[in-house]
Amino acid sequence: MHAQHSQPATPAAQLLTPDQAAAYMGLAVATLQRQRTEGTGPRFIKLGKRRVAYREADLLAWLEGRVADSTADARVRGLAA
Repeated sequence: MHAQHSQPATPAAQLLTPDQAAAYMGLAVATLQRQRTEGTGPRFIKLGKRRVAYREADLLAWLEGRVADSTADARVRGLAA
């Protein structure tokens, strides 16, 4: 039995490299790398032993989850750095 996936397969042409994803979000590549290690960043696709990619939809979903109404709201929700 195959596991159900929440999103359809993404053609490679629509995948973003870590460099592209970082530029898209205005973050450093090292920040995305750290977030992957800590499990605090956007979802990513593991393509090989040392290769990952990002889907734009996953980046947008992660960004949407970080929208806050105030700094107090961000702090309560654990978004403050």
